[in-house]
Amino acid sequence: MHGTFAPPQDSPLVDPFARRITYLRVSVTDRCDFRCQYCMAEEMTFLPKADLLTLEELDRLCSAFVARGVRKLRLTGGEPLVRRGLTTLISSLGRHLKSGALDELTLTTNGSQLARFAPELAAAGVRRVNVSLDTLDPDEFRRITRRGDLAPVLDGIAAARAAGIAVKLNTVALKGVNEEQILPLVAFAHEAGLDITFIETMPMGDIDGDRTDHYLPLDAVRRQIETRYTLAPSAYRTGGPARYMHVQGSGRRIGFITPLSHNFCESCNRVRLTCTGTLYLCLGQDDAADLRAVLRETDDDRVLHAAIDAAIARKPKGHDFVIDRPGAAPAVKRHMNTTGG
Repeated sequence: MHGTFAPPQDSPLVDPFARRITYLRVSVTDRCDFRCQYCMAEEMTFLPKADLLTLEELDRLCSAFVARGVRKLRLTGGEPLVRRGLTTLISSLGRHLKSGALDELTLTTNGSQLARFAPELAAAGVRRVNVSLDTLDPDEFRRITRRGDLAPVLDGIAAARAAGIAVKLNTVALKGVNEEQILPLVAFAHEAGLDITFIETMPMGDIDGDRTDHYLPLDAVRRQIETRYTLAPSAYRTGGPARYMHVQGSGRRIGFITPLSHNFCESCNRVRLTCTGTLYLCLGQDDAADLRAVLRETDDDRVLHAAIDAAIARKPKGHDFVIDRPGAAPAVKRHMNTTGG
C-alpha cells in the first residue's frame, strides 16, 4: 500500500471552536467475536463486505489525515483483530511512524486474538494497546460478553507485554454487574504493572435493555477505589478523553472517562472514521460525512482533502448524551461497534 499526499503541513485541521484535530479513531470492522451487553444486541446483523473500506482505502484515508496534522491513529472495531489482513494495514501505516509524521499507532481490542497477533503488532510499530476487561470472574465475563472466555484475554495481555507492547485496561462500569470487580481489577492492574481506565456506559444503540439500569457514575467508582487506595491528581495525558489519577505508593495510574457525569467536550481533539468511510465528528451526534463516496469517485486527493475540510468545519461543540431518564431512547441509534469502540 502506498499513496502520495501533498497538502501543506502548515494546514492543520481546526474545528469551528479552534480545537486542533490531532487524533483519529478508525473502525476497521463492525464485526466482533463478543457481544458485550453494553455495546451491541445479542443478535446482530453485520455489514456486507462490499460496504467496508478496503485496506488500501483505509490506508489512503488515514494517510490523508496524517498529512493534515493527525498525530495519533487508533484502530478499533468491533474487534479490529478479526479483520483479515489487518497487520498488513498496520505495517503500511507504520511508515508514518518512521517518517516522524505520526507519534503513535495503536489499537483497542477485546484481547481475544492478542496472543496470536502480538509479535506482528510489535514488529509493525505498535507500542501500546488498550484491552477491554470488565471483570476477572470467568462466569461473569461470559455473561457480559455473551460468548467470550476470560483465559485467552489474560493470555493476550501477557503476550503483548512479552512482545514489548504496553497494555492499558479499559473497564466499563456497570451498576449491578461489575461493581464488586472494581477493586479486584485495580489490584490486578497494579500488580501486573498496568494502568486502568474506567468508563461510563454510553447511550448508543439498542442493546436489548435499559441502560439506566446499569449506569454507574464514576464518582461512585472513585469513592470505592479510595476506600483502599490514595489517589492524587496527575497531569498525565494520552491524547484521549481520560483524566488520570496517580495511585500513591504504586507508581500506577487510574483513568476516568466520564462522557455523562462530567463531559470532556471542551478539549475534544478527535474524530471517528467508520469501516464504511463515514466520518463522525462527535461520538454523541449523528452528523457525519461520507468519505467512501469521495474515495471511490476520484483518485484526486485534493477532492478528498476538500471533503475532510468541509466535514471538520461542521464539528459541534459537544455531545447530547443523557442517561438519567428511565426508558429514554438511546442518544444515537448506531451501536458502538458501528462507530468504533
